[in-house]
Amino acid sequence: MDYGTTPDMNWQPTPLDADSWWSAVEMYDRRYTFVAVGPRTREDWPHDVASVMRGETADPRSWRTIDPDEGEEEREDNPAYPFVAPPVDESGSAEWRGRLRDIPRSAVVRLLVLLATLDLDVSRDPRFPEQLAEMEEHARVILTRFPDGARFFTNTSGGGAGPDFYQQISSCSPLSQYAWDLGLLWVSDEEVGLIWSFDPR
Repeated sequence: MDYGTTPDMNWQPTPLDADSWWSAVEMYDRRYTFVAVGPRTREDWPHDVASVMRGETADPRSWRTIDPDEGEEEREDNPAYPFVAPPVDESGSAEWRGRLRDIPRSAVVRLLVLLATLDLDVSRDPRFPEQLAEMEEHARVILTRFPDGARFFTNTSGGGAGPDFYQQISSCSPLSQYAWDLGLLWVSDEEVGLIWSFDPR
């Protein structure tokens, strides 16, 4: 099924603040999703991403994070659990970055919506058609956090052309200990962030 999105020419973005961010990322509460942002402190941004994965940094704006594994035993041995954090050596870091693909800003809203669906598949989420408009509104609010010039990465080529994340996703390059995970990583001059969903089947 084609879930075409018709932009509302009268749409005005919700002002981005702690409350609107909280309301927007709340759609990820219903599944196994990690949401966190940290400061970008160096040109070699995978080091900053690793710090976010390990919980070593706080959101620069002190806004809400979502960490479903906080306090779990697995964190005692691996602070980045369930992620496989970027290695510090050059070859390992290059291999880790090779799992990521740049995506255009125009594809981010659909990816953010996908990450909130059951089974990470819009066709298998019975709530999707009736909740699509609300989920896209939340995704647009999240997108307003990313300034012009930000770079966006994911670990799949998506479905169809574009990519189109409302089409079935047939493959991914996991960044976690699970065989299937999908997410958005963004990098701006001041921040790095992750919205990453896991399917531990």
